Amino acid sequence: MKQLTSDYIISRLIDWKINRIFGFPGDGINGLMGALNRAKDKIDFIQVRHEENAAFMACAHAKFTGEVGVCMATSGPGAIHLLNGLYDAKMDHQPVLAIVGQQARAAIGGSYQQEVDLDSLFKDVACQYVHTAMVPEQIRHLVDRAVRIAKTTRSVTCIIIPNDLQESKYEEPPRAHGTLNSGLNYSVPLIVPLQSDLQKAADILNKGEKVSMLVGAGAFGAEDEVIQVAELLGAGVAKALLGKAVLPDDLPYVTGSIGLLGTKPSWDMMMDCDTLLMIGSSFPYSEFLPKVDNAKGVQIDIDGKMLGIRFPMEVNLQGDSKRTLQALIPLLKRKEDRSWRKTIEDNIREWWEVLEARAMHDGDPINPERIFWELSKHLPDDCILTSDSGSSANWFARDLKIRKGMKASLSGNLATMCPGVPYAIAAKFAYPGRMPIALVGDGAMQMLGNNGLITISKYWKQWRDPRLMILVLNNRDLNQVTWEQRVMVGDPKFEASQEVPDFPYAEYAKMLGLAGIKVDKAEDITSAIEFALSQMRPVVLEAYTDPNVPPLPPHITLKQAKNFSESAIEDPDKWEMIKDTWKEEIATLFHK
Repeated sequence: MKQLTSDYIISRLIDWKINRIFGFPGDGINGLMGALNRAKDKIDFIQVRHEENAAFMACAHAKFTGEVGVCMATSGPGAIHLLNGLYDAKMDHQPVLAIVGQQARAAIGGSYQQEVDLDSLFKDVACQYVHTAMVPEQIRHLVDRAVRIAKTTRSVTCIIIPNDLQESKYEEPPRAHGTLNSGLNYSVPLIVPLQSDLQKAADILNKGEKVSMLVGAGAFGAEDEVIQVAELLGAGVAKALLGKAVLPDDLPYVTGSIGLLGTKPSWDMMMDCDTLLMIGSSFPYSEFLPKVDNAKGVQIDIDGKMLGIRFPMEVNLQGDSKRTLQALIPLLKRKEDRSWRKTIEDNIREWWEVLEARAMHDGDPINPERIFWELSKHLPDDCILTSDSGSSANWFARDLKIRKGMKASLSGNLATMCPGVPYAIAAKFAYPGRMPIALVGDGAMQMLGNNGLITISKYWKQWRDPRLMILVLNNRDLNQVTWEQRVMVGDPKFEASQEVPDFPYAEYAKMLGLAGIKVDKAEDITSAIEFALSQMRPVVLEAYTDPNVPPLPPHITLKQAKNFSESAIEDPDKWEMIKDTWKEEIATLFHK
């Protein structure tokens, strides 16, 4: 008896070593659901509450494992719901395959119920490959190409399967004109720049007296080589947010994050350096890179399209970070003058003192920096950190010290709300013996995060190690945007848009059978963290935090200071924001 086309699709995915699909059912994919049920001993289907979370989970799976993440949704509205999470994957260069249903082939073009032009809908987010299957003989090469292209281009791909085709008998493509007979497998190629280009890069780096390095997610796997290069060049190393876990923060020359959410040592290093080495990063903010006339640059990136677009580099090296650095290292000369390195290390030591002083001042009721500072001390060695966008990303970027062996990620280039919880869920499925910790604001929890708790409650008893923690910053405010309104445009807080309803996150977790604890006193922070980390079930740690603690940028411009002053005149929280900002500045100036 011939197998159904839907069964062949699932079996082909299994042949590609896909072992997990995130999604939500619907009549547009009933055939695929039946096939998944028949193959449930070989592949897992993780049911989410919303298709956007499925796409976020597929993206996180790709980020944390390096494998292709797969999400599935029904036709029409289900497919539409995937888009935000898929754009997260596209913009952070992650291999994700979306499989979506469609109305029956005979109805397409007839304004049928839930009929959406899915090829057009997905043609931007899945610009490398999106196609609709029309006959069973297409299926093999559609699946093979979608997976292989996602791998080789580190991008989103999409295949659209009409519901009647799913239920049809599968036919192998004949060996005939006008048909394709595709195959499995893909091996990552070794890409190393030309020796002449490596020598040009080495000449620039050897000549530089004040070398700074910036690493991103493309430097994962090249940690030892990055350290060796930094030692040879006497350089400091800043980390783009997606590369936060590339190097541990206990290395004395790691300046931490860069950008608006970055550190002052990173800012100072970039402003004072004469040479920049950028490795595996598409960090977009030119104002936080060296001034063009002050520094020469060398960039390493696996994607030639991303070379030379953030800074006018003298040498652009297309290649794998690890192999390129291995080829570059023999050409580098150790710098005997270590005064530049000493300056960087002195700045970093002082910066950690500043952060601790800021964290220790009082909030109303809790200073959010304090809870991140204390959490950092208690993080399990092999935890996986996920951050949402918003003010939680500020404290994630600055106050959490990454140690060797940890993983960490967030929505980097899209910077969307809501990936924190689904990222943590995907991390748990990928690494069931490790503890994911999601850092999420109350705006994102109310948008999609609370739905994610229901998904956690559905699956946690299946996990051999059920530990998973979600830290919710309950500040009753869409805090990052509130501060952007104040500092970027000089407007006071707009209460109608910014205030978020209070919600009992910890109690809600308990209703779902999870653990929950709320902390609203600074003296209880440590015990609350210890309680949360000791639970042998998923736990929500709800921190009732002060929305008026400012996420100070590493460098305050005259325009930003002017905007802040103008916004304070009519801001409904003006006295609180002025008081907390004053405390931050006092901590910065008198931290010793």
